[in-house]
Amino acid sequence: MRRDLDRSLTGKIGRVTGMIGPDTLGEVMLAFQGGTNAFMACPYDGTSYYPVGERVLVMYFEPPQTVYVEAMPEFLKHDE
Repeated sequence: MRRDLDRSLTGKIGRVTGMIGPDTLGEVMLAFQGGTNAFMACPYDGTSYYPVGERVLVMYFEPPQTVYVEAMPEFLKHDE
């Protein structure tokens, strides 16, 4: 992982709107700058799959519009 990546979206929770997988550039909707924006998304570990509708956690943001995500940890799933 590169150290110069923008961390402004790290820790945000998004909802998958286009399947995310190792060979697929997916899509996630995130609250951003007072609204909701679509971001291209890749699995953080490079191997996981996330279906449409699943909530995911942003690990880092690579400008201009790509986020790397992982599964929601159990302690954050309290309101699902």
